[in-house]
Amino acid sequence: MMRLKAASAVTMAAAAALVLSACGGSSDNGGTSPNGSSTDIKAMAVGKAENAAAGTFKLGDVPSFPGPVTVGVDEGFSAYNNVTPDTNTSYNIYVINQVLSGSDVLDGNNKVLLNSDVLDSWDVTSTSPFTVTYKIKPGVKWSDGAPWNCKDYYLAWLADSGKVKDFNAVSTTGYELIDKAECTDDQTFVTTYSQPYVDYKGLFDNGVMLPAHVLEQQTGIPDITKVTPTSDPATLKKAGDFWTNEWKGFKKDIMPGSGPYMITAFDENQQAVTLEKNPNWVGAKGGPEKIIVKAFTDTKAMATALQNGEIDIAASTQPDATAADTMKGLSSQGVIYGSAPQLTYEHLDLNFKNPVLSQLSARKAFFEAINRTEITDKLLKEVQPDITPLNDLLYFPGEAGYKDLYGSKTGLGADAAKKTLEADGWTLGPDGIYQKNGQRFSVTISHNDNARRNQTVDIVISQAKAAGIEVKNDLDPNFLKGGRLSTGQWDIALFGWSAPPFKSGQKPIFETKGANGMGSQNYQAYSNPKVDEALSQAVLATDEATAVKHYQDADAAIAEDYPSMPLFSTPSMWAFRGLDSVYMQSYNGALWNAGEWKKTS
Repeated sequence: MMRLKAASAVTMAAAAALVLSACGGSSDNGGTSPNGSSTDIKAMAVGKAENAAAGTFKLGDVPSFPGPVTVGVDEGFSAYNNVTPDTNTSYNIYVINQVLSGSDVLDGNNKVLLNSDVLDSWDVTSTSPFTVTYKIKPGVKWSDGAPWNCKDYYLAWLADSGKVKDFNAVSTTGYELIDKAECTDDQTFVTTYSQPYVDYKGLFDNGVMLPAHVLEQQTGIPDITKVTPTSDPATLKKAGDFWTNEWKGFKKDIMPGSGPYMITAFDENQQAVTLEKNPNWVGAKGGPEKIIVKAFTDTKAMATALQNGEIDIAASTQPDATAADTMKGLSSQGVIYGSAPQLTYEHLDLNFKNPVLSQLSARKAFFEAINRTEITDKLLKEVQPDITPLNDLLYFPGEAGYKDLYGSKTGLGADAAKKTLEADGWTLGPDGIYQKNGQRFSVTISHNDNARRNQTVDIVISQAKAAGIEVKNDLDPNFLKGGRLSTGQWDIALFGWSAPPFKSGQKPIFETKGANGMGSQNYQAYSNPKVDEALSQAVLATDEATAVKHYQDADAAIAEDYPSMPLFSTPSMWAFRGLDSVYMQSYNGALWNAGEWKKTS
């Protein structure tokens, strides 16, 4: 997933936005729930020492045990720095959310909580100009003994603000509005904005808080807080090059932990990463002392590994009906199964650089030919019996801004698609494929190695063929990792976006790609000035109602251009044994509260 984080399904940039009422796992997860759970898992969505009323989170104090606890996920870890365009995936966040501390913690209900293990407060200390002050707890340390303090916040701002071109950040949303960032002392970080920004709690999360002291040591820069966007270009280049290029894969000496765990090993060939307790962690010390996160690109193989006792937790954002059936059948082995809607959606992006897809008639006909209900019914009913196609790109069902924008645009049938094409001068060729000006309507759908995606493309191929559209299947295991997605080397991309509960994180996906990071996740070269303006106004709004109105305007304008087809809100699917509770958080995965897991067998 790419993160907006997006989902590999998914690649997305960790950016801020409105705190909306989330739809991920907040209700109806009992044994008879439509989400297919075999036991009541609702309580597992809340941290053991969480104080929702106060808006704070800290790890609960539980006994420690050696482990290891082995966790299966869909795709492997690839980078410590997850916020560059070629690294930004959910599967990195699933690991580093326990390795890198940030200002907030999202619980299983997607509540945005102050990380009170490392912060005392994050307060708006002035409204004119809009100013947010972060008070860092004293004594917080990296696993190598260096202090975790204001320098790390300053580096995050410098790198993600878009004010220094040498830092190749995947998203600058929110950070670019901070005109001034300063450390008034080691424990106090003050940010002054050019405009009020209601989503400030989504900034400086665990995805962006990288070790400033390591960058200083490796580049020879004595104090990163003295470096500004107008500093000597050579200094900025040294800092930006290191930040962008050197925190990939795993190198122990330059990749310490500031959270409950640190990475101690990474086997790229086996796609396995090992986490062990951070000896300098300031919070509760319990839970497993060792966790191994292992990739299974075949979800059915992941379920079989759980069945055979090779893993303790199967945590998939790539739900599969056969795998779900296998895991639900393991209750006699003490396995608990859960499923919940995520803030993640599967979709098809159409590349505007493709000469066929650059034509509105072609995009519209493709939408009309594709019956999304057939896809959800055939592939996901076993996982979530009540699943239906998603009809919005910016909002999920249950959120205040959700509207059905695609129900009348998709699944209209082959005849409707043919009519649309013929009205624009396309003619049916002797091979049964439409052509125009000597060019056949032949496109390829590219995706990573995922069985459900492969099945999705097979269904699309059949539906499109009936409408005189040729679709080819391009399965590329490295599609989301190797930079191919981010550089637009495809006709149609099938993947998922994993969204935080902040809508401003959607802005880089749909705004026109330009300078200063603008449109940095707009991999399909889509551009509409009305959309750019609506998204900009939404991010600058000072109240939720106004922001929702602007986001809805952008949403509707996007739908009329047919650039992206939402397929469904992807249900998570997880199962575990030997632990008291595991809940797959929509954005941060199953490990979000691993430090408070208790061993039961």
